[in-house]
Amino acid sequence: MDYISTRGSAPALDFEGATLAGLASDGGLYVPREWPRFSEGEIAAMAGLPYAELAAKIMFPFVEGSLTYDRLLELTTQAYGRFAHKAVTPLKQLDEQQWVLELFHGPTLAFKDVALQLLGLLFEEFLGRSERNLTIVGATSGDTGSAAIDAVAGRAKVDIFMLHPKGRVSDVQRRQMTTVLAPNVHNIAIEGSFDDAQATVKRMFNDKAMTDRFAIGAVNSINWARLMAQVVYYFAAGLQLGAPHRKVAFSVPTGNFGDVFAGYVAAQMGLPVEKLIVATNVNDILHRALAEGDYSQGTVTPTAAPSMDIQVSSNFERLLFDLNGRDGKALAEQMAGFEATKAMQLTNAQREGAAALFSSARTDADEMAQAIRWAWENCGELIDPHTACGLFAARNAGIDASVPVVTLATAHPAKFPDAVERATGQRSGLPARVGDLFEREEKCVDLTGDYDSIADFVAQHASPKI
Repeated sequence: MDYISTRGSAPALDFEGATLAGLASDGGLYVPREWPRFSEGEIAAMAGLPYAELAAKIMFPFVEGSLTYDRLLELTTQAYGRFAHKAVTPLKQLDEQQWVLELFHGPTLAFKDVALQLLGLLFEEFLGRSERNLTIVGATSGDTGSAAIDAVAGRAKVDIFMLHPKGRVSDVQRRQMTTVLAPNVHNIAIEGSFDDAQATVKRMFNDKAMTDRFAIGAVNSINWARLMAQVVYYFAAGLQLGAPHRKVAFSVPTGNFGDVFAGYVAAQMGLPVEKLIVATNVNDILHRALAEGDYSQGTVTPTAAPSMDIQVSSNFERLLFDLNGRDGKALAEQMAGFEATKAMQLTNAQREGAAALFSSARTDADEMAQAIRWAWENCGELIDPHTACGLFAARNAGIDASVPVVTLATAHPAKFPDAVERATGQRSGLPARVGDLFEREEKCVDLTGDYDSIADFVAQHASPKI
C-alpha cells in the first residue's frame, strides 16, 4: 500500500515513510491510495478474535510492504498488553438501544492510547532500521499529549515536544503529561487555544530551516497510523453486535474529526455502518459544516469537554478529499481559500456525499450535564463530559430502534472529576495505577504562542536528523 497527499503534489510514500513524515510536504494529509475492502465472509470470520489479532488482520492491508503480518501481530500484542481490561475496548449496554464502547482502559485513561501505544512501537521499529533521529512536535487539547508521551518516553532516537494551551486542560490531563520526567520529553504550555498550538505545529512542518536540521514527526491524528489503529475498535464493536449481518450506528464525540473519520474508513472497508453521528460541544465547526455547509472558524469557547474545544478540524480535509472525488488539486485550492479567509462553504456535492453516512449534533453545557446525570441515574454509569456529548447526540439522533447505537466513551470519568461531580454528586476516583498522580513532580516550560520562541526551544533541545 502506498500513500498520497490530499493536496495532490507531494510524492507518494509507503507506510513507513508516511508514518515517519506525518504531514505531507505540500501541506496535505496522507491517505491510502485506495481503501482495502473485506467481504462479508472475511468480516464474519473475524468474530471472537482476541483484540490484538483482530487489529493485525484489519491493519495489515495498510502496512503491507513495510511490515510482515507476523511482525505486526507481535507489535499489536505488545501494544494492547498494557491495557487494564482483557477486551481492550469493552462494550457495555446502557438500555435496549444505547451502548458505550469504553476506550479508556489504556495507560493514560483515554482513547488516544489505543493508537499511540502502537504508534510508539512503530516509531521504534522504523527508526531502528536507520541512523535517523525523530523529533516529534505535537499539539494537544488534553489527551493526545499524555498518551503520546507515555508511548515514547525513554525511547531511543525520539524527542517529543508537546504543546498544550495553558489553563485549558484539566488538572489530571496536565499532570499526566508534566509528571513524566524522561529526558526526551518536553512539555510546553503556551498562551492561547489548541488551534493556536496546532497552527504552530503545522507551521513547523513547513519551516525549511527546521526540517533541514530535524526529522519532524507527528503524533497528532494528522499521522495516518493514528487513524488506522482507531479503525479496529469500530470493527470490534460491530462484530459483537452482529456485523456483518446487522448494521450499527456510532456516536462519536470529536473536535478534530480523526476518531469519526476512522469510523468512515471502517465503513469503506466493509463494516455495515448505519450512521456516524458527529457529536460536538459548543465549538461546533463540524456540526455547522455537516448541517449547513458552513466550515468557518469561530472563537474557541472553553468548556467542560476541553479535548473538543477546537474550531479547526484537521482531519475534515481527509473526508473532503474523498467527497471531491480524490481531486487533490481542487482540494488544495479549497484549503488555501480556507487558510486565507478562515471560512469555507462546502459544495452541494460535498454536503450530499457527507449526508449519506454522517449526521451531527451540538451539545451545550446543560445538555452535557443532563447526559452525565442520565447515565448515572438510569444506568449507574459515570461518564466523562466528552462521552456525554456523544450520548446526548446518540439518544436524540432518531436512529431506528432496531439499530444499536454505540457511543464512543473516549475518556475515564476520573479525568474530569469536577464536571462529573457537579452533574451527579459523585466523584470518580483515579484507578490505582495512577493513584499517586497528584504527588508526582512536574516539569513544564511556559512560552508565549510566538512561533519563533517555540521553534528556538525545539532547536535547542532536539537531536539533529542523523
